[in-house]
Amino acid sequence: MNHEESTRVAALSDKPTAASAPTDLPLGGYALPGRVRDPRPAIAQAIAAERLGMSTLWLSERWGTKDFGVLAGAFSQVTSTIEIAAGITHFQSRHPALLASLAMTAQGLSNGRVVLGIGRSVDKMWSAVGLPKSTNASMVDSLDIFRRLCRGEKVKYDGPAGTFPSLRLTDVPEMPTPPLVFAAIGPKGLELAGRHFDGVLLHPFLTPEAVRRSADVVREAATAAGRDPKSVRIYATVIVASGMSEEEEAAVVGGRAVSYYQIPTFGEQLATVNGWDVQRLAGVRDHPHLAGVRGAADSVLERDQMVEVARALPEQWIRRAAALGTPSECWEMFERYRDAGADELVLHGSTPDQLGDVVGARPRASLAEK
Repeated sequence: MNHEESTRVAALSDKPTAASAPTDLPLGGYALPGRVRDPRPAIAQAIAAERLGMSTLWLSERWGTKDFGVLAGAFSQVTSTIEIAAGITHFQSRHPALLASLAMTAQGLSNGRVVLGIGRSVDKMWSAVGLPKSTNASMVDSLDIFRRLCRGEKVKYDGPAGTFPSLRLTDVPEMPTPPLVFAAIGPKGLELAGRHFDGVLLHPFLTPEAVRRSADVVREAATAAGRDPKSVRIYATVIVASGMSEEEEAAVVGGRAVSYYQIPTFGEQLATVNGWDVQRLAGVRDHPHLAGVRGAADSVLERDQMVEVARALPEQWIRRAAALGTPSECWEMFERYRDAGADELVLHGSTPDQLGDVVGARPRASLAEK
């Protein structure tokens, strides 16, 4: 940790800690949100997240600088209570035995604090990298294979998830299998989460109303599968930008929105869930900065270019689906998400070492609840 990072973390000692802040609404945070070239600041961010009393530290895995296995191990050694979550990784990006080995090694290092977020991603990405696409059947079977391997069982399998004549982890720590959380937007994914997973990670830029509808789908699916609907944890991801300049807010919020809405089919799905007109996506995708861009815009464009593209988005698509303004205004939005059925909010866009004022503004009236 360099001097600047140490100073930033030390400054958080003046903010409310886990012992002094009410805990009726669990808050998680993201390390290294967005595009980064240096993974080392994540260590200070992990320390800051635990100091603030956050429940979970998430990492959006991205090949190059954000490998979940490496950073989960690092986080486990500088924290002692916060859960460490992949938000997200994928079944097919690692061999089943390697993914289970990664998870159980991290469980052993962290004393059982790992949460594994799993996503489907888009078919074009898997075609481009030469890996198989996901289907509902392959997801369910991969989930079962993972759990069995983590329990130390021998697995022989031939089906939608692949062909594995003989799989087994030679040794596993005496730790439980990590909870598996499915990242979902549409009704089929939400139903899959409710029927088979331990939780669901809802996408950024959902309005509270969209979160309510999504939570209802998950819990109804759990009930139909004979599961306790309360056993499926609802994580709502909320982009947060508080106390920022107009330019910084535009970069953090608008730029991130562009990175989602510009993706074909994915942008339509996100707009549809919120009940918005998908025809408005044309204004973003026709922007000159996106001409010839294939894949994620934020992997190609610079920050100021992303901000320019974001100006083509309807303002309500950002204002009604993110927490902006003063810390108290952010909490007003947080409580709307809680009332919509979220069990935990995952604060995104701002790193934990930037969230002291927001976390510290937790309404004191909530103290009586826990």
